[in-house]
Formats: sequence, C-alpha cells, structure tokens
Amino acid sequence: MGLLDGKVAIVTGASRGIGPAIAVRFAEEGAKVVVAARTVDAEGSRLPGTIGETVDRIKAAGGEAVAQRADLAKAADREALVARAHEAFGQVDVLVNNAAVTYFTPVADFTDKRFALMFEVQVTAPFQLARLVLPEMRSRKEGWILNISSRAAIHPQLPPDARGTRGGTVYGMCKAAIERFSTGLAAEAYADNVAVNALSPNKVVPTPGTLFHHLTTNDDPNAEPDTVMAEAALALCHRPAGERSGRVAYSQDLLNELGIPIPA
Repeated sequence: MGLLDGKVAIVTGASRGIGPAIAVRFAEEGAKVVVAARTVDAEGSRLPGTIGETVDRIKAAGGEAVAQRADLAKAADREALVARAHEAFGQVDVLVNNAAVTYFTPVADFTDKRFALMFEVQVTAPFQLARLVLPEMRSRKEGWILNISSRAAIHPQLPPDARGTRGGTVYGMCKAAIERFSTGLAAEAYADNVAVNALSPNKVVPTPGTLFHHLTTNDDPNAEPDTVMAEAALALCHRPAGERSGRVAYSQDLLNELGIPIPA
C-alpha cells in the first residue's frame, strides 16, 4: 500500500527539474499523475526534458500517468488541464503548482511583458488552478495543494550580497506572493480538511533552469538533489490538514523535523 494509493495528482512544470522528481515519487506511492508543462517536443526547447519523458519514466516503473500540454500563462490551458485530469482519472486529490518562468533582470531594466508573464505563470496560475480543484476537495473533505516556492521570497539584507543584486527582485515577489496565498488559503480551507502548503528547497537544486541561469553547477557540493524536494513534497501531500497545513516549509528542515531520511 502506497501513501497515495487511489489518489490523483496534477503536477505542473513536470517536464524537467523538480516537477518530474515529484511526479515520479508520487507515482511510486500509488498516485495516478497528470504531468503538465509546455514542452512536448524536445527539439523545440532550449532545455532538456519533456512531459512525455516524465510519463515514460512513471510507466516504466509500473505507475500510471498521462501528459497534458499546458501553457500556464493561458487561462484556457489551465482549465483544460483540470478537465484532462477528470477525463483520465475522474478526480483531483493533489495539486502541485511547480511551473515557473523566470527572468533575472534588475527592476530598472525589467520589461512590462516579462513582469506580466512571470506573475501570470507563478501567481495567477496557481490561484486559478486551486480555485478549479478546491470545490471537489471540499466536497470530499480531503485534498492537498502544494505551491513550490524559493528562498528568493526571503527579504535581502543590506548592504546586499551577490544574491541581492543579481536581478531576482521580481522572482522573489512572485514567491513571496505564493507563500502568502498558501497560508491564506490554508486558513480558508482548514475546516474542510484541505491542506495547503508552500515548499522551498534549502539549497539551490541543479535543474536545467538553475544551470541555465548560472545559479549552481552539476558538481556543486552544496546543491540539493531534486529527490529531496520530492520527498518533502510527499510529506506535505498525504496527512490531514489538521497535522500539516499552512506551512512555509524548507525541504531538508522539514524532513529532519519529521525524522524522514534525506535522500541522496
């Protein structure tokens, strides 16, 4: 018996990085997973990874999964994603909002178009997806919504270090917003046993995105494996709201608190 047997999970941003790691880990625990991202064809992307590859990994291990192309900047694609989950598996028990589009540019040079896109994908999309799945979770008196955040939400210190000056202000704004959304919705949904949490890695995870932005390297000894985030995500997506909800958690800290071994 897996921790998520009989559950259906949507994981966004599941073509590369943390998203596939969470999707695969949830499938290992018995969840049927709908993996979503824009990248269907590897030839059309500058970064490796596709949702089809994530589905193949899950099926090769004996799990169940379907891929749904979704541009989360578009409301229609967000609606279609939830509809696909219902069509394929009949319900949604777990929603993991992991998708992101990120530009590291100082405020003075940030374009309106990029600003709007980042907030649409990282704030508006999680908000709308949560609203789409919340009614059924409330009706069943059970559900889990997990929003992936970042230490970028923490306010920089002055005088600033390199992190504070590299152009991450808008990214930090998005993640701060998603954390406040998580705790607020957790309070609203608590009585219906719907757990809502935000989860950040303790350290930078080497993903195609973070490598592209030169935030870490593949051989960085201080980096965090994506398996750590996946294990922490699982810990926040199977217990009742009365036990684990309304948290802004950090992966390794959470696993240590719960006595769960940190994966390599």
